[in-house]
Amino acid sequence: MTTVAETSAVMARVNGVALHAPDVTPAPDDLRQRACTELLRQAAQRAGLLAADDAPSADGVISAAAANAIESLLEQALNIPEPSEEACRRHFAAHAATYQTGEHVRLRHILFAVTPGVDVAALRKRAEVILLDVRCHDGKASDSFADAARTWSNCPSGAEGGDLGRLCAADCAPEFARELFGHPEVGVLPRLVHSRFGLHVVEVLAREPGVAQPFAAVHGAVAMSLRQLAYVTALRQYLSLLAGEAIVEGVDLDAADTPLVQ
Repeated sequence: MTTVAETSAVMARVNGVALHAPDVTPAPDDLRQRACTELLRQAAQRAGLLAADDAPSADGVISAAAANAIESLLEQALNIPEPSEEACRRHFAAHAATYQTGEHVRLRHILFAVTPGVDVAALRKRAEVILLDVRCHDGKASDSFADAARTWSNCPSGAEGGDLGRLCAADCAPEFARELFGHPEVGVLPRLVHSRFGLHVVEVLAREPGVAQPFAAVHGAVAMSLRQLAYVTALRQYLSLLAGEAIVEGVDLDAADTPLVQ
């Protein structure tokens, strides 16, 4: 795989197909997602699942035919084993808190939104500075978290000091919920939380524990979780194989997990 670091002076391409217009510089995560989608689109064409004249995307939005072809391609290419009963029981024993029902948290956050064209590295540095500042002031009389949320948050909740109220897992994006539920932490979390919306500084104000469930009651959910993990692993491996056979310019596919497979 030929890989070149992202710069505004370099057009990003996969096998010569441009991933954006010449006067547009997508955010790095967006660029990685576009590259992975284009790798799959071209693979679908080679497999005869998509017409050779299907037009590539210059804005990250592929045709409906391409989306359907990629779905068919992945059904054929990915081997997703059915999790065994033993594997399900091991996973449940290690993650029993995840399968509790009725858990709620009260929290507030400061959102640093990742939008097209944003400098993600600079955004992360700013978020890390704010995280360090509010952690240093955690528990003190002055409410630095609320002040920081009003100043920096890109979420409407910033006007309320970042307060999101009382939430259950279903109220949150799945990747956000995974970082918050099934954990004992209270207070400002010592790490940035990543979601499809951007980077979050999060403070858990209170937790209401859920009710533990027996394995039999959640067996289906456990099996689904393991199938999803296996799917993500297989998709990453398949994308890595496609990238290794392609000429990829202007985008670093090794810099981070692509949103396509999160």
